[in-house]
Amino acid sequence: MQVTETLSEGLKRGFTVTVPAAEIASKRDARLKEVAANLNLPGFRPGKVPVSLAKQRYGESVWAEVLEQTVSDALRNVFDERGIRPAGQPKVDLVFGQTDDGKDLEFTVEAEILPEIAVPDLSDLALTRLKANVSDEAINKVLEDIAKRGRTFEVVEEVRPVAKGDVVAIDFVGKRDGVPFEGGSAEDVNVEIGGEGFIPGFAEQIEGMKPGEEKVITVTFPEDYGATELAGKEATFDIKAKQIKKPVDAPIDDELAKKMGFESLDQLKDLIRKQIEGEYDQLSRLRIKRELLDELAKKTDFTAPEGMVDAEFNQIWARVEEDRKSGQLDDEDKNKDEETLRADYRKIAERRVKLGLLLAEIGRKNNITVTPDELGRAVRAEAMRYPGQEKQVFEFFQKNPQAAESLRGPIFENKVVDYLIELAKVTDKEVTPEELSDIPPANIYGVSSVKP
Repeated sequence: MQVTETLSEGLKRGFTVTVPAAEIASKRDARLKEVAANLNLPGFRPGKVPVSLAKQRYGESVWAEVLEQTVSDALRNVFDERGIRPAGQPKVDLVFGQTDDGKDLEFTVEAEILPEIAVPDLSDLALTRLKANVSDEAINKVLEDIAKRGRTFEVVEEVRPVAKGDVVAIDFVGKRDGVPFEGGSAEDVNVEIGGEGFIPGFAEQIEGMKPGEEKVITVTFPEDYGATELAGKEATFDIKAKQIKKPVDAPIDDELAKKMGFESLDQLKDLIRKQIEGEYDQLSRLRIKRELLDELAKKTDFTAPEGMVDAEFNQIWARVEEDRKSGQLDDEDKNKDEETLRADYRKIAERRVKLGLLLAEIGRKNNITVTPDELGRAVRAEAMRYPGQEKQVFEFFQKNPQAAESLRGPIFENKVVDYLIELAKVTDKEVTPEELSDIPPANIYGVSSVKP
């Protein structure tokens, strides 16, 4: 095999590779013998089909197979001999060799390579782990929400105006230009005053009505309303108020806990405390991970491959475009022009790629790997996200190994992060839950998933 370097510019490399025709012919003939030995054709005993007949029938497909394998092996040798690690899929163009014409195989290859990454000195790595205690107020708030969901409604015997927090049964007829429209009428519908679920302005105009009272209200349907013929349109509703009910929250006691399957209120409180502690622990890890990445970003001193940055930026920008179309851009981005936005998110993409590469290199040099058991647990966790469809999810991963491999990156990244946190000097700091939750925007501090 002859290799000529044609490009060496920054992280870009190019080569022209020539593989002698005799070498490819030898591989082709060996493969044709295998094919002939496994053919079952009428008139021939098993294993006695002539190679010439196998070539006549399968010559083109065998040539394509051998050609693909030869190019793959040649690329691997070129990169291994030069200590090159491609940053993405190399671009390969065949010059000669498309057909079995006895000529040498010649192809060109261009690739962007991974930079030399020196793992920085991490001996001075210092991090702060934020911790928040679970207060009785936090537990009581959860209990109050549970009691509210388990509330009952008592009929209000007193004839009085319906007030905020009340539930009133009404009959209504919706009209457009004085004509009732389809699906706009109903009887004995419960409406919570101050609650959600109705057209904006609907429940608000019912507040103050008394049982038996009738009223006509005017509302405008939201622009994104499900029925397109009503979206953004104005309509009137003939309303008749009927019975008023007052919500009564369930008492927070042992009986409430028993209805939820617990032995006592104390047992329910213990579970709530553990759940909140779990949420705080996740927030704490997120904060220390971001601080770690900030510190690592200061220590990155290499050029990120342009192709990897382009791919990362394109993913980020697609989400930015979606947010812009739906009016959900962050406040700090709303007043920026597109050129400024692109420049900002390009920097974010570059940061993510560089941090991802650095984490991968730290993991590689410290022999951090993802075990089959860890990958298996990730697959099971993914399946649990789809109750009732677990079997289909498992089958999907079995049939698509590359999909299971996509779970490897986040596991590897977390293992490297754990290793670095363990290595660092960590100071615990007690904060309020509000301070713990005050996390900077994720799109600034995120890291791409990386593979070892």
